[in-house]
Amino acid sequence: MRCVPWPKFLPGIGLLLSLQAAEPPAVKLTLPLPRPPVVEPETPPEEKAAEPAAPETAPTPATEAARPVETILEVQVELHRRGFSCGSIDGTMGLQTAAALRAWQRAKGLGESGSLDEATRAAITLTAPALTEHVFTEDELSSLQPVPDTWLEKSRRESLGYATALELVAECHRASPKFVQQLNPDTDWSVITAGTSVRVPAVDRVALPKNAARILIWLEARELEVVDPDGAVLAHFPVSIARMVEKRPVGELHVAVVAPNPNYTFDPAVFPESAEAKELGRKLIIPPGPNNPVGRAWIGLDRPGYGIHGTPDPEKVGRTESHGCFRLANWDAVALLPIVRVGLPVIVEP
Repeated sequence: MRCVPWPKFLPGIGLLLSLQAAEPPAVKLTLPLPRPPVVEPETPPEEKAAEPAAPETAPTPATEAARPVETILEVQVELHRRGFSCGSIDGTMGLQTAAALRAWQRAKGLGESGSLDEATRAAITLTAPALTEHVFTEDELSSLQPVPDTWLEKSRRESLGYATALELVAECHRASPKFVQQLNPDTDWSVITAGTSVRVPAVDRVALPKNAARILIWLEARELEVVDPDGAVLAHFPVSIARMVEKRPVGELHVAVVAPNPNYTFDPAVFPESAEAKELGRKLIIPPGPNNPVGRAWIGLDRPGYGIHGTPDPEKVGRTESHGCFRLANWDAVALLPIVRVGLPVIVEP
């Protein structure tokens, strides 16, 4: 399995927040919404004291008949395949995996235990092996480039593609970089060459049902779900929210702009904590790419400056906070993009 490399130059769709519609009048919600359990954000991986569980020792044989899932890795892979994101696949049961399980259990009419109980295990069928091989190509490796440290240097690039082979393969397969390293203990990531093969989770692109009726966001739980006209859950993603409470909109918004591969307008006024922003004193256009500040997708809302978008730091989604938007892992933002449309309701609950 291979990933499409990010080209060194790819014209992005301009992310100009001034193009969004004017702020709408407040809308009073009339629909009672079920609320996910509130859980504390997960501790960032680098702060965890315990080592993650050892990865699978071998992929499931490709000839094996469909069967119930047996491991947390298989659960994570199957949930991702079905549009229920656990964040970064890492083979361990964390809060985001439990949240995805609860959402899937609710969608299937099972008890929302958030755990791999017997009923859930029997209902989640392994549709394909949980692991596969990624063979690096010359195109992938030639597209890699370090990400500049400053906003000014970023603005001078033609694109902000993947920085390393590990970052590329981890993001393309929705995995934690540390987990990919665990799966490939003998791989020297500093000398990857064309033809190098590594083991990765067998999930990359996900196609969601296109009958979305609205998007629901729960701020405290840091969860985003897409539901159909009957309220059935079509997709579930962990999401980051604004750091400042006053920048967290509550109520009904609507999709105003849908932009794949956006560029980003850097406004120093939005980053008062940045010494560079204070010195620049002017706006910059940051080019598109997975390491763009809004990642690979922008879904603008009808409140100026607000949107749902990707991020260059998928490991931080749901664990850290943003300047005001709703951040998803790039893979989740890209999966969401084809099923949204201008005017789609986005209902934000506390």
